[in-house]
Amino acid sequence: MIRTSFLIFSAFSLLFSISCKKEKENPNPPAPPVEDSTYQQYGTPFTGIPETEDIVLYEVNLRAFSSSGDLQGVIERLDELADLKVNVIWLMPIHPVGQINSVNSPYSVKDYKAVGPEYGTLNDLRELTDEAHSRGMAVIMDWVANHTAWDNAWISNKSWYTQDGNGNIIHPAGTNWLDVADLNFSNQKMREAMIDAMKFWAYEANIDGFRCDYADGVPYDFWKQAIDSIRSIEGRDFIWFAEGARNDHFAAGFDLSFGWQFYGAIKEVFNGQPVSRIFTAHTNEYASAPAGKHWVRFTTNHDESAWDATPISLFNGIDGALAASVIAVFTGGVPLIYGSQEVGTLSNIPFFSNSTINWNANPEMLSTYQKIMEFYANNPAARSGQNAIWQHNDVICLEKSSNNKKVLLIVNVRNINISYSIPLDLRGTEWIDYVGGQVELENDLSLHPYEYLLLER
Repeated sequence: MIRTSFLIFSAFSLLFSISCKKEKENPNPPAPPVEDSTYQQYGTPFTGIPETEDIVLYEVNLRAFSSSGDLQGVIERLDELADLKVNVIWLMPIHPVGQINSVNSPYSVKDYKAVGPEYGTLNDLRELTDEAHSRGMAVIMDWVANHTAWDNAWISNKSWYTQDGNGNIIHPAGTNWLDVADLNFSNQKMREAMIDAMKFWAYEANIDGFRCDYADGVPYDFWKQAIDSIRSIEGRDFIWFAEGARNDHFAAGFDLSFGWQFYGAIKEVFNGQPVSRIFTAHTNEYASAPAGKHWVRFTTNHDESAWDATPISLFNGIDGALAASVIAVFTGGVPLIYGSQEVGTLSNIPFFSNSTINWNANPEMLSTYQKIMEFYANNPAARSGQNAIWQHNDVICLEKSSNNKKVLLIVNVRNINISYSIPLDLRGTEWIDYVGGQVELENDLSLHPYEYLLLER
């Protein structure tokens, strides 16, 4: 989570001093109770969780996804997600937001075991998981383990939090996240309460896993403890997705991690660097990934579209955004779609406040995304094929092969016309493109700015 805290520091200082005064009045209150996890399983555990390599991930910013900004707004658009061949939905945090020192960030969690009133109720979440499961989609929650809101009930026990030399609870070191208090993972009771809260959602709402925010700020041994504990639930499979760059997340048990090197390489290439940077980043990332673990490929997410720019801006329009997306989807890894990119949203999308996506913008772009993702979902070579690469500074030419099936991707990454000389071993080959047309590759190919070919045979 990359966040900018828009706080007035004098106001924070006053509120913080009040908070510290309250702590001094009762420095050692009893610890909040840790439940014994004797929860009853709601619903039927979902048996359709995809293999990691087959995941198509979709991130939902509830405050932007619908005019109501709630879980019901997601339920009403599940068929549209199914049309994109999504099989895992990632919900940004759904908990009540802290009010002390607040910037209204959903990553400031006031109660780990509650649904925030702005988003709906536990029954709404249950309906969402039920409806998603009926369409073959898993649902994972955003989990904020590093810190809590200052008005989370846990704050009554200071030993659950990191403190400075004067015994004051602090915000996460090295950040400007003044709206949250840093948790102390040396405290075993806090760890137990955290894992218990995660189990609550697995049982009570039939949640299928967790995307773990700022995973780098949480110790490896906690992640291993939590993942092992949740995975011990009988008859259940779970997806674990780390937001982080540490090398030990896969070893802790995470299935997925963000491919930041790859994302950076795509931006560099669309700004003029040679295409080889994309393939170098892909190779470097997978060199450290154990078998069965995967990097998530994306051209935006909630942080990038809020604080940097949307794909339409980053990649110079609709054509460039689509070209960047097919590279991210088909080079290798698990594709992520952030709700809004499929309709070409131009302006930044906040998540500290509500700002509804215009789902009627750019219907042709949405239709193209649907066709691209249908091609991806229906073609095993696209998801797990081995890469063969023909090097060129300005054109990606990538073939994926699996069980005698082949997928070929050719992309002009420049905003100019390019005459591309077809590699010798591809000349004369016949293919079917992703919309069903027949294509024969000859000697040369004239590519318009950001034009791509997505072919199979």
